[in-house]
Amino acid sequence: MELQIVIPVLFFLVLMAAISWYGYARYARAGQAYTELGRPLVTTSSLEGEGQESTLIRIIRVVGEQVPVSPDEVTMTRRLLIAAGYRNDGAVTIYAGLRVLFAVGLVMAAIVGAVTLITIPALKIAPILFSAVLGFYLPGLALERMIVMRQEELRLSLPDALDLMVVCVESGLGLDQAIMNVSRELRLTHKELAEELGLVNLEMRAGKRRADALRNLADRTGESEIRKLVAIMVQTDRFGTSMADGLRTHSDFMRVRRRQEAEERAGKVGVKLVFPIFFLILPSMLVVAAGPGMLQVFKHLFPMMRQFRI
Repeated sequence: MELQIVIPVLFFLVLMAAISWYGYARYARAGQAYTELGRPLVTTSSLEGEGQESTLIRIIRVVGEQVPVSPDEVTMTRRLLIAAGYRNDGAVTIYAGLRVLFAVGLVMAAIVGAVTLITIPALKIAPILFSAVLGFYLPGLALERMIVMRQEELRLSLPDALDLMVVCVESGLGLDQAIMNVSRELRLTHKELAEELGLVNLEMRAGKRRADALRNLADRTGESEIRKLVAIMVQTDRFGTSMADGLRTHSDFMRVRRRQEAEERAGKVGVKLVFPIFFLILPSMLVVAAGPGMLQVFKHLFPMMRQFRI
């Protein structure tokens, strides 16, 4: 009887916590940790707001500072965070603290669940270990997902940026001024790409060579299409060919490739629908179509079989 009461209560608490977390993250911006990681580099508001961290961020930072991390792991983690758009100096520390806190939280939840639901002592350690591993690697999986989503957003933003850059170059602007204008004009529609182009402009204004700044753009994002674009721009600038023609050709190529990818996905829809149709739709259709007839057969056939057996 106690188990029948505990399971609904735990289910209700988990459901309530999930709904509360979603509402807090969606409307109250509970993901302030990741927002703090991704603050703009050079803005007046970011410089004025330095040191105004919330209590949650300070706790995560303190926990992350106690985690021993090798220099190679710091370098790799920083590269992943930059690819996801988080360029803050304390991003690595906050990320390490998040991993530890996630692991501890899931372990505590697993301990409560194991003590409450599992009666065999030998089986109680398995969910605790699984929760510890899951909690430690869950932020990494979320970070990889965010990198993929950001790279896709950058890839979809490139054709519009290239068209605008072609217009700027053909109007007589240099490549540096074209990049600056594109980053300013796309700030509302394609924020991620505008920030990356703004960083390129800042590096060139700081004295870095144009080719090095563009290569840094490719290294930061890790997007293959941006690497191709950077290679085209560097080679065009080196050999003195028309920058507008190269950018227009690459823009047309990207649009054709996007259309081909859409056609490919559309062609795969029929194959992907086989399993849902076979396992979900077909049984329902059989129940609706053949159900009444089968009920009549069972209703009249079984009594006749019993009479024939007697």
